[in-house]
Amino acid sequence: MTPPSLLPRVEEYLAYRRGLGFALETPAWLLRDFARHVDRCGHRGPLTIELATGWALSSRSADPAQPARRLAAVRQFARYLALSAPATEVPPAGLLGRVPHRRQAHIYSEAELTALLREASLLLPRRGLRPKTYVTFFSLLATTGLRLSEGCRLERSDVDLDAGVLRIRESKFRKSRLVPLHPTATDALRRYTADRDAHCGAAGRGRFFRTERCPVLTPSAVEKTFARIRRRLRWGAEGRTARPRIQDLRHYADSRIMPTVAHPVGVSPLPRPHGGP
Repeated sequence: MTPPSLLPRVEEYLAYRRGLGFALETPAWLLRDFARHVDRCGHRGPLTIELATGWALSSRSADPAQPARRLAAVRQFARYLALSAPATEVPPAGLLGRVPHRRQAHIYSEAELTALLREASLLLPRRGLRPKTYVTFFSLLATTGLRLSEGCRLERSDVDLDAGVLRIRESKFRKSRLVPLHPTATDALRRYTADRDAHCGAAGRGRFFRTERCPVLTPSAVEKTFARIRRRLRWGAEGRTARPRIQDLRHYADSRIMPTVAHPVGVSPLPRPHGGP
């Protein structure tokens, strides 16, 4: 007999936590992955510390603190389960080491931001919508201080180009807010809107940022694209506080005027590692 899936309990827990005002984007992904792991194992009965630590240690991340983060997410979930299933084993805090505090943000220089946008403008297809999408998206994060998830969730109706305002709906702690735009940002978003509609049609609904192939720009897709660009630019932690991350764009020093970059066509590519795409 197939044991019941743990996924419904995970969704129940996430709904409970969101009701308290938590966004839970990363924990949600981790806990769903943990539940699928438990299902694959065919585990029966209460959760055990051995099961939780085994999954936490299976991380393929190069970050040595990732197993501790994974176990911390399961620990909170196990505490919730223990309220209705007392036999649930709750992993003790610090079992796989201390979860590090939020690291210091990398502050992008103007030269770094210019290099990032220039490389984004060279994404394929060169004459397609994708490079325009990423140049505009990265620029908007740097200009407004939006979080990655907030930029991805923007609907067309959330972008008021006449008033020069963005509406951010139910972000951190389930709060909404209005974000005013500098005129240069409004102009850039208006140009992007025209490019997007020329490639994909001017439908009244849908996400503001998209590509030809994908109607939704997801955080995971943006992270992968950013990581690819970072490798091409050979950005590491050497000489910096830490390796630049896409999240750090919101801390860009000049957060008012929309950055600009040359049109993708005719831009000379930056030096790439040998054998790179």
